Amino acid sequence: MAEAVVLVGAVFILLAALGVARFGDVLARMHALTKASTLGLLLVLIGAAVALHDPNDVTSLALAAALQVLTSPVSAQLISRAAYRAHRPAPIDVVDELADARFRSSSSSSSSSSSPSSS
Repeated sequence: MAEAVVLVGAVFILLAALGVARFGDVLARMHALTKASTLGLLLVLIGAAVALHDPNDVTSLALAAALQVLTSPVSAQLISRAAYRAHRPAPIDVVDELADARFRSSSSSSSSSSSPSSS
């Protein structure tokens, strides 16, 4: 049972690596890396916890899983935001709705600050 769970986890990690190598866009690469590798590592840790019997070992694996779940999505979000703000060129068929919203919010804040004050 434990070996099968570890094998499935290893396959997810392999798929994450293939996604990073195959996808062309930074955001797509981050998505593949974060989702699949996190799930793969969790499955490997669960398989190892099933195989191990010492409570100290299982606790260490649970701590490693918790740290992975807490840090991986946050780091991927920060890297994705940095890549988006660096204005990497997007494919032609992509509509950037966030850029439109950001443009509207910056133009409305600049127009409200440039309006004359009544005295």
